[in-house]
Amino acid sequence: MINMAIEDILMFDETIFQNINAFNPDYMPSNYNFRDTQMEGMAMSIRPAIRGGRPVNTVILGSCATGKTTAIKKVFELVEKTTDKVICCYVNCQLHTTRFGIFSQIHKKLFGHQPPETGVPFSRVYEKVMKYLQKEEKALVVAFDDVNYLFQSKNANKVFYDILRAYEEFPGVRTGIFAILSDLEFRFQLDKNVNTVFIPQDIVFQPYTYSEIFSILSDRAKSGFYPGVIDDEVLEEITNHTVDVGDLRVGIDLLRVCGNIAEGHASRVITLEHVEEAVNKQGSVNLAQTIKSLNDVERTLLKAVVESDEILTAGELSEQFKTQAGVSYATFNRTLEKLEFLRLIDTKYTGKGVRGNSRQIILRFSPEDIRRCDL
Repeated sequence: MINMAIEDILMFDETIFQNINAFNPDYMPSNYNFRDTQMEGMAMSIRPAIRGGRPVNTVILGSCATGKTTAIKKVFELVEKTTDKVICCYVNCQLHTTRFGIFSQIHKKLFGHQPPETGVPFSRVYEKVMKYLQKEEKALVVAFDDVNYLFQSKNANKVFYDILRAYEEFPGVRTGIFAILSDLEFRFQLDKNVNTVFIPQDIVFQPYTYSEIFSILSDRAKSGFYPGVIDDEVLEEITNHTVDVGDLRVGIDLLRVCGNIAEGHASRVITLEHVEEAVNKQGSVNLAQTIKSLNDVERTLLKAVVESDEILTAGELSEQFKTQAGVSYATFNRTLEKLEFLRLIDTKYTGKGVRGNSRQIILRFSPEDIRRCDL
């Protein structure tokens, strides 16, 4: 009987998904709205390179899921369709943090393949890249996504130096860097000999508004589902949850989960009941992933909040945390803001304390749910 049910599920070919890949994290939508100003700023940074000059170094700032990665990939795609004088290379710093690893990605972009992982020194790969740019008179723009990982690996200064000061050893080489930063609390610092040539401009990606999130989710639903599968009432409920969580990716993934649940119930439409079931299923997974991403200091602070029997003020928590972790108030404050940024906690001003700036620390999840995530 069980085998029959499994066979029915596997063989049943009716689906509400028109294109299930539309809900993948790396999906590139044909309609990309609400980021024209930022994309124009990126294009302005690259334009000097098209005219024979150097690209303008740029820092792209914005919290998670504000469209930074999609925007930079769209701009790079347009640049490469427009001119062959500029080579644009995107590097994910969560995956590539070493000098050799990063220049392997650049090598792949230029020559169509990565250099051998063993037996080839970094200097040879570097020289091959730069001599190619010099001979072909092409400019290079490298986008480092989640660049904070590059700083945490202690390789940022070397890599930035390798790229930005290449003209000193290879006259005529024109290079630039787009540093994409999602962790707004992260403060990076470069060596003086790098700072003198980096000097970036900032492009800021503000969080999407409610109406923008609704529009994006609606467009994604039209791409992913067949007509009539999801209505505006259900989309509004998913939008409300997305705004509450503060992460557009959650909303896009929620569409996929809702679709799977609807199909599991043999339904041709997604209902509010499917959304409720999907939220419950998705929430525990996302919470576990968020807690897993915390460093030791962030975990210690969250644990102090979880184990408190009452709602603490920032001052009370600071004294307790500094004793446990042995860190400064500045580190405490940055860590607290990071937990709020990740929407694990909320802070509420009480109107008391010095200049009325006393804050209460409130957990967004039950202590039991957080403990179940191996805090």
